[in-house]
Parts: sequence; C-alpha cells; structure tokens
Amino acid sequence: MRATLIYGAGDVRVEDVPDPVLRAPSDAVVRVLRSCVCGSDLWPYASREATEQGQRIGHEFLGVVEDTGAEVTTVKTGDLVVAPFVYSDGTCEFCREGLHTSCRNGGNWGVHGVDGGQGEAVRVPQADGTLVKLPVGEDTALLPSLLTLSDVFSTGHHAAVTAGVSERTTVTVIGDGAVGLCAVLAARRLGAERIVLMGRHRDRTDLGREFGATDVVAERGEEGIAKVRELTGGTHTVLECVGTRPAFEMGIGVARPGGRVSRVGVPQYTEGPIGRYVFGNNITVTGGVAPARNYIEQLLPDVLDGRVEPGRVFDVTVPLDEVPAAYQAMADCKALKVLVA
Repeated sequence: MRATLIYGAGDVRVEDVPDPVLRAPSDAVVRVLRSCVCGSDLWPYASREATEQGQRIGHEFLGVVEDTGAEVTTVKTGDLVVAPFVYSDGTCEFCREGLHTSCRNGGNWGVHGVDGGQGEAVRVPQADGTLVKLPVGEDTALLPSLLTLSDVFSTGHHAAVTAGVSERTTVTVIGDGAVGLCAVLAARRLGAERIVLMGRHRDRTDLGREFGATDVVAERGEEGIAKVRELTGGTHTVLECVGTRPAFEMGIGVARPGGRVSRVGVPQYTEGPIGRYVFGNNITVTGGVAPARNYIEQLLPDVLDGRVEPGRVFDVTVPLDEVPAAYQAMADCKALKVLVA
C-alpha cells in the first residue's frame, strides 16, 4: 500500500510500504477514507533532522474497518469509524478519568511500529478503546466534519473546557489556524457571546467570524494586547492555539485578573512568563494535550445534526500522492488545512 513518510525538514514522500496486518487480538485494520495534514505536522516538517530511513506520519483519520482481532467487540468489519490522534485502551485509570492521552497502554501513531494516519490503511492497536463507530455511511457529506473529531475540533473544545468557557465568560482565541478556528466554534457552542479572535489572515478570520467570533484583532505583541484590553478590559478566558512563546505571552497579557489561559498549541519553548505577574493576578494556566477520545461522543451529535460544521476548516483537498505538496502549501500559508481523500 501507499503511505506518507517524513525523512527530514521539507522532505515528505509517499512510498510503498507493507500492508497492515493484525499483530495482537486487540488490533483492527482500518481502510482510510479521509486523513489530513495537521498544523503540528509542520513542526517536524520545518525542523526534523535528516534521516536515511523515513518515519510514518499522520495522526488524523477515519475509515472502514476491514479486519479485527479476536478480542475486539465494539467494532466489526464494514463499520465506519474515526480514530482520535492517540490510541488508548479505554480501561486504565487515566482513560476512566477521561485522560486518554496518558493511557498506560496507549501511544502515538507513526512510531514504534505503528502505522501513521496518512496512508491507505492503518493497523489500530487497542481498537476497542480507540475507535468510535460512526452511525453514517461512507458516502456521507459529513466526512470532513467527522474527521475533525479526531483532533482539531476536539482540541479546540479541550481549550474551551479547560479554560471554563461558558455563557458568562468573555474569550480571546489566539491563532487563526484550524485549531484556533475550531476553538472559536467550541467557545460559541458552549455559550460564549464575546469572542475575540487574534489572527491576521483575512480569509481565516472571516471564517472565524462565521464560526462565532465577535471581534478580530490582527495586531500582535504589546500592540495586540493593548487592542484586546481596549475592546474588553481583558477576557475571562484565553485559548492559546499556536504554541510559541510570543503567543503565550499575549495570552497572559490579555487575561483579566482571575482569568484562565488554556494552552493547546504544542509548546515550542521551555520557559515562559509564569512569575510574579501571573501569581499576583491569580491567572490560571491550564490546557495540555487534548484527550480527543473523551470528547468525540460528546461532540458527535452536533456534527451529525449540522449544528456545527468544523469541516469547513478544510480549504484544499488532495489525493494521497500529492501530500508532499500539501505540506508545502500549509507551510507557506497557502492552505489552512488540507484534506487527503
């Protein structure tokens, strides 16, 4: 079969790899119908050290179950399923607490002999705890929105939930990438009426307004902080969806006393402003890796009913063999998020 591998910065290839097969009785094999390129994939695309042997890549996919191990009971051959961006057993104490990203028997796609999601098929470890059956057929027009449950919509929701977004809170979302836009959508879904989106790409912020943003601030740094404070006096909640230190610093700067800053952008820094100012203003820093598996069934009904359309973040669609060009398009900000179909 064909699958995507990364060999180093700027070097993504689609190559022939062995077909996935069951290795454990808890495995399933899924034929991929839709996958995509994630903003977090761009970090290794920009900086990964060159290697002679490529590594499988991709962590968002949905598809049809083609085979299951003897212990798999929750899905069967022919089921349409979505997979969260990490696999998990669903039974350990962390999974039972809703923290599937810390599963004792879980792991990441594309490493330690596990397939990546950007390919024609995937062996899914811990299939019962990982896969969620979708009550629609594979020809549904909802596939793009259903795919966002694997990561970006669930991650935006995680940002909003951990920040405590409700109808009583004002919100600043930092970042107009797919996660940031999904965070806007999630905040509006939870009842927020004042949502400031900090972003500078007009086509993206226009979509953010359609998703529920009431204000857009294009300025960055101290200028951006001043603009948000001029509009709101500082917001109760901040959803930081970028992962850079300047984005985090802006998040701290726009939070009102007693506010909460939720970070869901993968941090590309090791130090940040968490000293006297944060302490003195009782600002809470929260967030982290989104346990998407915990949220999929909560968010699924609204996607199925069309009350939310997170799949609108996909603005380019390519076949699998054009994935290398998709990476470059996203790195050049010529595409918001690329769907692979």
